[in-house]
Amino acid sequence: MSIIRLTREFRFEMAHALAGHNGPCRHIHGHSYELLVTISGLPENNPDSPVFGMVIDFKELKKIVENEITGQFDHALVLHKETAPEHLSQLGEFVGRLILVDYTPTSENMLIDFSGRLSGALPENIKLLSLKLRETKSSWAEWYACDNA
Repeated sequence: MSIIRLTREFRFEMAHALAGHNGPCRHIHGHSYELLVTISGLPENNPDSPVFGMVIDFKELKKIVENEITGQFDHALVLHKETAPEHLSQLGEFVGRLILVDYTPTSENMLIDFSGRLSGALPENIKLLSLKLRETKSSWAEWYACDNA
């Protein structure tokens, strides 16, 4: 039996600020992110299984990514918890979904976070191989399991 790789693309909108950055990214701004998730595994070989011939149903992969990442980060403002202004939470609906993280929310750091979230949520027989997070049409970061073993 052959190991197969599957990739699914996801999109979400998110705002962030990079406190201490020496350019305009230190201010709150947003991106239309594209996240490509690549996993690998053996296709199900039991003909009686509803996922016969599949590594995982794309719908199931979508559900996992939505639970762990896009459902939480879509239309959120993400800030480092040590740099978020204290009065921000008082703005309520104006801010909407606020996520305070213990890292500077760069694409690189978000991929490290996302890799941990997804690795822990995937079925045991499925391996997370890579993540690609596109911040703009011409700029992206990538995470590969083989580089982080």
